[in-house]
This record gives sequence, C-alpha cells and structure tokens, in this order.
Amino acid sequence: MTELAWLFLLLPVAVACGWLAGRRGGERRGGARVSRLSNTYFRGLNYLLNEQQDKAIEVFLQIAAVDKDTVETQFALGHLFRRRGEVDRAIRLHQSLVARPGLSDEQKTRAVLALGEDYMRAGLLDRAETLFTDLVRMGVLAPQALRHLISVYQAERDWAKAIEHARKLEDAGGEPMGKLIAQFHCELAEMARLDGDLASARTHVAEAYAADSHSVRAGLVEARLELAQGNDAAAIRAFERVARHDIEFLPEILEPLLACYERRGESARARGFLLEMIEHYPGVSPVLALTRIYEREEGKGVALEFLSGQLRQRPSVRGEAAYIELSLRDADSDPAVALKTLKQITEQLVVRTPGYRCQRCGFGARAHHWQCPGCKSWGSIKPVHGAVSE
Repeated sequence: MTELAWLFLLLPVAVACGWLAGRRGGERRGGARVSRLSNTYFRGLNYLLNEQQDKAIEVFLQIAAVDKDTVETQFALGHLFRRRGEVDRAIRLHQSLVARPGLSDEQKTRAVLALGEDYMRAGLLDRAETLFTDLVRMGVLAPQALRHLISVYQAERDWAKAIEHARKLEDAGGEPMGKLIAQFHCELAEMARLDGDLASARTHVAEAYAADSHSVRAGLVEARLELAQGNDAAAIRAFERVARHDIEFLPEILEPLLACYERRGESARARGFLLEMIEHYPGVSPVLALTRIYEREEGKGVALEFLSGQLRQRPSVRGEAAYIELSLRDADSDPAVALKTLKQITEQLVVRTPGYRCQRCGFGARAHHWQCPGCKSWGSIKPVHGAVSE
C-alpha cells in the first residue's frame, strides 16, 4: 500500500478519534484531548509519508495505549506490522481483535480477513485457507476472500481448486477471470503431458481455449502435444496461431516451427509465414530465418541482397554479424560493397541507439538532459557505455 493510500486510510481515524475524545471528557478537557490525539495522529501520518515506519509504529502504539477502544488504530498497526515483516506481531494483534467482545460484525469480519492475510504472509496457508473459506461461506467480503483463496491455491499448486474459486469470483463480482483460468488449465495440461497422459492434456488445452480463445500458452502446449505424436501439420497450425495471437512470442516458436516446415517440405508456406511476420515483428529473427532459406534454395547472392536490404530498414547487431558471416562464405561477393553496406548498417545502429539513459526510470535520450523528461529526477541521466545491442 502506498503512503498516499495510508494517508487516506488513517485520516478518518484521526477525525473519529478526536470526536470520541470530545464526547468522553468535559468540554475544555475534551477539546485539549482532541487536539492532543489529532496532533499525535498527524505526527504518525507524517512519519509514514517520510517512510519512517519505526517512528510511526511508536506513535500509533502510544495512541492505542491511551484509547484502547480505537479499533481503527489496531487495524493500522496490524497493517504496519505486516508491511515491516513483523508478521507474528500482526497475527497476535488481529487475533486479539477477533476475540474482542463488542466489535461490530463489519469490524469482526475485517479482523478475520486481516488475520488470514497475516497467515498467508507467514506461510501458514492451511490456516489462511480455513479463514477465507469461512468468509466465503458466510457471504461476507466474498470477492476479497476469494482472491486470497486463489492465491493460496496457486501457492499450493492446487490448480483444480484455483479454477473452481476463480469461477466463483467471476460469478460473484463480474470480474473476467478467463485468462487466469486458462493459465491454470495449462498448468494441468503440462502436468498431464509430463506424466504421459496425453488425453487429459488435450482436455485441459481445450478447457484453456474455452476460457481464453487467444491463449498463447494453450497454443504452445497444444503444439508440443502434436510434436510428441509426430503430427507436424497440426503442430504448424498451433505454432502459427501462437504467433498471430501474440507476435512477441515469435522467437519462442520459430525454431520448432521451421523444423516442422522442413520435415513436411513446405518451403513456400514457410516463406509466406516469415514474410507476414517481417511486416509486423520489429526484431530480426524472421529476417535471419528467411535469409537462411534463400541461401539454401536460391544461393548466397540472393540471400545477401535480401539481408542487406532488410538491415538498412531494421539495423541489428545480430543481423550485422549474420551479414558478415554470409559475406565471408560467398566467394563471389565484392568486399567493397560489403564494407559499404556494413558502414550504412552501423551508422543506422548508432543513430537509433540512445546515447544517454536515466538511471532511475530507464528513459533513453539522444542528447543529455539534467532533468529526466520521464521521471523528472535531476542528475540521473548518464551516458550509455558498451556495444550497441539489438
């Protein structure tokens, strides 16, 4: 939780504390107490905003000692203890709140939820599961409790229960959970695949697609299943679908996909797919793959011409290294032309690479700025050292 969030959490506490103090004492003495408690609260808030958590805890402990009925102070202390990693203290505090008589149902429920969060932080997942399950069964704070239960089942790798409660959360709050459910089914599919139960693996892949029709991971699992059974045609379809759903995964699927094309003798399809990817993917991987096909099928000269043209548009260190290697293998290549091409590619790399970078936020710039345009910090932009990367 951010410091600003803590401020909004604790500000009403200060007001409520002052109001209670005003009611309990005489007018003059109560007014003094209001002022004293309010000042103490704001001093604690100031420590929080300045990330002085030790001093903030000390202040709030003083307030709790003065006014033991201020439940919000106890909640604030519990959050601070957990945030600092003092989970044992948070657990004891929230256990005392759960056991305290006279709390409203809403306060008791909040205390149970906070105690469950403490147990999760301490790794006591079975205790946390019990508390959150009780909250869900009672129908109070169900969305929050369900989210925590899903986290518990993920930590325990109980994917079936994680799926069950993700569906409950979707029904309870209307929050789409399809992408998460698809991931859980993919976990089950991977486990089944490794156990050799390909039928179950396929069933879970189908369930993953049902939850998220564009699931990249389901496509990857499906492709591996097809490869395991020697079905290159189906594997090609799955790999191609992965790249079209999320082109950033192209490097992950390119090698096995090209192997499938080669085994089936589908060079034309491979060329068409790579040309399609080159139009949309900014990296050099599909360019290098297509260059190798051109070299194998049409010769080094055609491959060099294609690669040099592409590298002028998308300069790359990997591409430059491939161009040098191909030029050295081509006995007919003109060294002067090769050097001129390399010079052009290198110049493009230098022009496109930031000469300066912010050490705080990573903002890249061609010229130096004393104040970072990204995060507005001063003196954080420094020159970039090292080789130009892709």
